[in-house]
Amino acid sequence: MVFVQKIFDYILRIFEKSVQNFGIMWYNFGMENLSKNIVAISTPIGNGGISIIRMSGNTVLSIAERVFFANTKVCNFEPRKLYLGTFKYKDIEDKCMCVYFKAPFSYTGEDLIEFQCHGGMMLTQKIFESLCDVGCVPAGKGEFSKLAFLNGKISLDEAEGVIDMINAESESELKAGYTLMQGDLKTKVETMQDKLTELLAKIEVTLDYPEEDLEEETYKSILDSLNKTKQEIVDLLKTADFGRAIKDGTKILIYGRTNAGKSSLLNSLLSYNRAIVTDIQGTTRDTIEETFLYKGFKFILIDTAGIRKADNLVEEIGINRSKDMLKSADIVLFVIDGSKEITSDDLTIANSLRDKNCILCVNKSDLKQIANVDKLGIKEVINVSCESGENIDNLKEKLYKFVTSKNINNNATIITNSRHINSLKDALKNINNAIQAIDNMIDLSLVSIDIKNAWLSLGDITGNSDNEKIIDDIFSKFCVGK
Repeated sequence: MVFVQKIFDYILRIFEKSVQNFGIMWYNFGMENLSKNIVAISTPIGNGGISIIRMSGNTVLSIAERVFFANTKVCNFEPRKLYLGTFKYKDIEDKCMCVYFKAPFSYTGEDLIEFQCHGGMMLTQKIFESLCDVGCVPAGKGEFSKLAFLNGKISLDEAEGVIDMINAESESELKAGYTLMQGDLKTKVETMQDKLTELLAKIEVTLDYPEEDLEEETYKSILDSLNKTKQEIVDLLKTADFGRAIKDGTKILIYGRTNAGKSSLLNSLLSYNRAIVTDIQGTTRDTIEETFLYKGFKFILIDTAGIRKADNLVEEIGINRSKDMLKSADIVLFVIDGSKEITSDDLTIANSLRDKNCILCVNKSDLKQIANVDKLGIKEVINVSCESGENIDNLKEKLYKFVTSKNINNNATIITNSRHINSLKDALKNINNAIQAIDNMIDLSLVSIDIKNAWLSLGDITGNSDNEKIIDDIFSKFCVGK
């Protein structure tokens, strides 16, 4: 019983410390924002059907009473119900809607009011200025979401999910952002932190009660638990490549000698004429970068200058740039002219692609094929015709399968954020240090330091730590009004 009670007491102390750290952070922020009502235009600036102006603070209800008039007095508004009325202040007047969200059941956790007015630029700006005139101050970047975090409405990773949804350019990005916003990663991280907290409690008990002779049993128990947590982190990190493909897109380098049809292939994949195509060798002097979407994923196509011995300095610079682009490419589409014999340039290029994810695109399949592609030694081959469009869709399917094959488990939480990757790597490093220390039977008090550091690294993901700089950096990426 003493052992169990000691574990409970230690967990309670860690919880109290976390609350204390969070309380200090909240107090510092709160002292700066005491009785402060913030306001911002939450919709994009421009002409449209509706614009939304949002206020948050302790006295926004009384501010709204001064400017909004409806059949029901603002002080009697039912929360979460839209009211039609008139916004009126000095010379500004508009028939609009108003909705009240009562604390703590609002996005920020404070009283929050939104006006939905007609979407004119001048009108929206004047309503915003009117609200500043009657008691609000302009909100900073991400200040609404920062309030939501400080008031316990969202975690840091959930806030980043909001950013990802706003900035999403593809369906896969949108889904990943929604999953993050829903708290899937938060749940996994907090579960791992709970396990580490239990380990710290066991160590504390063992050190406080050496006469119980629990050290050998504790070493084994800690080692088993650390290995399980380590595997959970490793599994999350395995999804990072797939996550990067979702968020940043897959870089596809179109590569080959001059006049093989690289620019034509770019145009065919994009379904419009982006690059200039001529029979003149060296037409493409610089890289051309364009994006297309396929089955919800983003692909970044990079057309390059043809590889050959350059005729002039400008072309030589373009060729060298093409070679440099190989380093960052996820996939290389090596284009050859199937209606011609394999050349020494083709063989040289093929040799430079041995360690790359490469698809050999044998162009001009609508003509008689005489190229002996076996000489090139590339396994993945597809015959295409940029003239007729033959197999262009099949090529897109190959690219899609390359990306989706990185997803080890379709139901796994996908890591798309580089900050999360770095935090997980830091946590993994500390857990490995702790495992090594246990293997060497190093004193448990030193093992606990590595475990605590792992706990803090995981906490940086959700905000369950005392790293204020990370918090400020994240919310500075938000737009004003969110």
